[in-house]
Amino acid sequence: MKRVVVKVGSHVLSEQNRIEKTRMMNLVEFVSLLHDRYEVILVSSGAVAAGYSKLKLDKNFISNRQAIASVGQPYLMREYQKKFEKFEKLTAQFLLTASDLDSRKRTKFAKNAIEVCLKNKVIPIINENDTTATDELVFGDNDQLSAHVAYYFNADILVILSDIDGYYDKDPRKNSEAKIKKIVHQISEDESKIPNEPTDFFATGGIATKLKSADFLLKRGKSMFMCDGFNLNDAKSFLLNEEHQGGTLFCPKMVD
Repeated sequence: MKRVVVKVGSHVLSEQNRIEKTRMMNLVEFVSLLHDRYEVILVSSGAVAAGYSKLKLDKNFISNRQAIASVGQPYLMREYQKKFEKFEKLTAQFLLTASDLDSRKRTKFAKNAIEVCLKNKVIPIINENDTTATDELVFGDNDQLSAHVAYYFNADILVILSDIDGYYDKDPRKNSEAKIKKIVHQISEDESKIPNEPTDFFATGGIATKLKSADFLLKRGKSMFMCDGFNLNDAKSFLLNEEHQGGTLFCPKMVD
């Protein structure tokens, strides 16, 4: 394994309408450890949550959400830069829309810039460009953006740090006997139709978007690992110690 995409969502990064700096620092420390071993691309939500702490508008209106994101994005990057500097890591900002990865020419330009950053030990931090994205050209959540980033930018695996610690056989919020599926090789048609129910005011993704992301990658021979973003022990065990203790690995089935 050489190249890793790490995706972190708004629910993990934010608390009470603002960026949760302790969890962000834990994330930065983890990504920095990964960066000592792999090429790392970070896909980060949080611009709207960061902006809302400065500009409280109704985010149900797209123009308000775009304004909030435009305020929040530089604030989010400033926080990342300050924290990564503690580990002597240089970062770069990339703002993408669905149209950037729906065009061979644009995808090539973005990929070339990413490659230069990685070659020079820079950590690209990618977010959807909420300020210019439209209803027609929008991922709508960074789960699917990160899957496309992992595929088009040639990552070996996508790691989603989530507010749930894995993919369960039943809804763990409703069934105490629910068990985590440690390894999944295929997303069924029924699973792909699970309704999207985000659990946080700022979150746009739920388990449905994560399954869509896994399905997208599995069909293209890529892997995805989903685990707890609040406690990074499972992520560290899997990526740094090569021990699969918790979380769910979505990977293509090996053919004998």
